[in-house]
Formats: sequence, structure tokens, C-alpha cells
Amino acid sequence: MTKQIILTANAPAPVGPYSQAVRSGDLLFCAGQIPLTKDGRLIEGDVTAQTEQVFTNIQAVLAAAGLSLEHVIKTTVFLKNMEDFQAMNAVYSRYFDAETAPARSAVEVARLPKDVLVEIEVIAHT
Repeated sequence: MTKQIILTANAPAPVGPYSQAVRSGDLLFCAGQIPLTKDGRLIEGDVTAQTEQVFTNIQAVLAAAGLSLEHVIKTTVFLKNMEDFQAMNAVYSRYFDAETAPARSAVEVARLPKDVLVEIEVIAHT
């Protein structure tokens, strides 16, 4: 099985040895996105503002692969503080409706890159 690297200037560039996304067969595995703008500026607001930027980045990576949020089958949400779950979920629910939402895991972690409040990774079916 071949793999195709997906890279777009419309989302933050990788800051290490990883790809924004990798297509393997019918699946697209997207790296976790944090609230950085495409030019690398950190969104320092609350979890609501940070989650909005994360979804902007996810949509840009998906678009580079010719996909949209409708193709997402699994998400993993990493939160610095589970107390932020409801605020994150309010934003999340604007992008995925309950009837067709992907499977999801949400976990609290001790620390995220650049000390952000949220990171989200997705898997999409092409």
C-alpha cells in the first residue's frame, strides 16, 4: 500500500518530523492541530477561540486532500483541562451535527505543545 503526504500552506507548517496528513488507501490520517494560524501565530484566547482555529486548520488540511469534515470518521480531542469540555464541545457541535458526527475520544492531558488548551486530530475516509 502506498502513502501520500499531504501538505498545505493554508495550515501551520509542521514543527518537527511529521506530516500534516498522510493518505493510505482510503484513509487520511491528519496530525493533531493546535491553535496556530497558517503563518504560525498562536491564538492565545480561551478554549472557544482556540477550538475555532483548530477547526480552521483541520478544514485546510482536509481541503488539501480534496476532502471536507463530512469525510471525517474519527476524532481525538486532547484538552489541557477537562473543565473546558463544554466550551470546546459547543464549538465542535457547530462543525459536526449529532446525527452524522464521527466517533470521538476526548482526554485530558498534562501538557500540549506551546501550552495550548486544545489539540484535535482526525481520521477521514476518502
